[in-house]
Amino acid sequence: MAVLALPIFACAAAGRGGASGKVGVGVGVDRGAAAAADSAVGNPGPAPVEVARATFGRMTAVKWRLGNGLDIVLAPDPQATTVSYQTWYRVGSRNENEVGGETGLAHLFEHLMFTQTKAAPAGSFDREMEAAGATANAMTSYDFTAYVNDIPPAELAVAARLEADRMLNLDLRKNQVDTERDVVVEERLSAVEDSVDGTMEELLYKQAFKTHPYRWPVIGWMKDIKAVTRDKAVAFYRRFYAPGNAVVVLAGKFDAAAALDLLARSYGPLPASAPPPADDAKPERAPAAEVRATLVRPLPADRVVVGFPAPALADADRAAYEVAAEILAGGPSSQLPRTLVVDKQWASSVRGDVAPTRDPGLYAIWVQMTKGHTAEEAERIIVDATAALVARPVAASQLGMAAARLETEFLRQLSSSHGRAEALGNFEVSGGGFARLYERAGEYARVTADDVRRVASKYFAGGVRSVVIARPGPGSDGANDDDGNAGDGARGD
Repeated sequence: MAVLALPIFACAAAGRGGASGKVGVGVGVDRGAAAAADSAVGNPGPAPVEVARATFGRMTAVKWRLGNGLDIVLAPDPQATTVSYQTWYRVGSRNENEVGGETGLAHLFEHLMFTQTKAAPAGSFDREMEAAGATANAMTSYDFTAYVNDIPPAELAVAARLEADRMLNLDLRKNQVDTERDVVVEERLSAVEDSVDGTMEELLYKQAFKTHPYRWPVIGWMKDIKAVTRDKAVAFYRRFYAPGNAVVVLAGKFDAAAALDLLARSYGPLPASAPPPADDAKPERAPAAEVRATLVRPLPADRVVVGFPAPALADADRAAYEVAAEILAGGPSSQLPRTLVVDKQWASSVRGDVAPTRDPGLYAIWVQMTKGHTAEEAERIIVDATAALVARPVAASQLGMAAARLETEFLRQLSSSHGRAEALGNFEVSGGGFARLYERAGEYARVTADDVRRVASKYFAGGVRSVVIARPGPGSDGANDDDGNAGDGARGD
């Protein structure tokens, strides 16, 4: 299990008609004009104020705040070769108005933010980043929207100028809003309607959460996506895109003092804006009872996902919970894959994902059955395995291996500039602050067998779970193992 993997509905797709966010090289740009624009920054205003700092081994990260409210987290690494420049906005699907038919707007801005600004024509962001040898992408989740640039150290000023410009000066036009809306419609068709796993995942959350915004998908409901207008997009942009609602994270090869000065000169002149609407979503432990749904698709065999309540990313239970999840389904040698795939050969694959959400979320265990075996057989094994964690302490060797795998994955992500910036940003907006990131690795080693037993009793006991089963239907000839065509609708059992 990837410890710091992004949430389940995270979508990484830059604008450009839904193409891959990876940017190539070779597109021309006037470098002289770009250099002149780099120096055309305004008065930075009050000096940045240090807010917090944290150290983990040789890695130190410091958080600064500008007068307009922008937060900046700097994590320099002289041994790195690149810089990951990421802008995290505290706006995700949780901030949308489902009652008003406005889901999917946070994700839509992944695409819209790559259109023109008041000062730069359409396509200029991509062209300049390409010429700088950078890669650019974006991702949206329940709790945030992030824009990610991995860039050569010498081109840091290019990213600062372009990101500061589109933070407040996006020039949204009807034709582009309509075009990107249609791109997202196609994206939803591919990722949900025409995808068995996508449909199952959507049902998993929809039936589990009754009141919290996690109940609707990050990409949005189709009817809401089709109803997007320029006015809705402009209102959403003005409401949530502002210095006081953003965090700029830099990790990699740069001088901290020079980078802070550059960012202060680039973003400092941007005016502060009114605070965004209060996020009044009340955390919900979900599901509260057993809920289930079944759908029929052209599949070779049953497929099932079982979702259990999970603590938030910053929760005190989180490290012990991740260890428990690692024991259950963290990899090929963990309990459920070993039982279902290796020993019994009832399944061809088993995987588990704990969403790193700001509020309590779900732990999803996915199983692809082999022909002749049913989803109910896998569900029974899963329930028995969680019950065993409650009934008796795990062996010391099993506990140690699970904690070691989690720590190894944790350190692996922090080994790259991109991974470090992503982890820092995710913890800053969803995990109680960036400093909590550097505390997490040590927490795994301190988890005891009693801790695992306690969290298993708290989150797995009582038969509470969200279950979605996909069964083979007409056309199930085994030719389509991954994504069946949209067939019969789901039904509750």
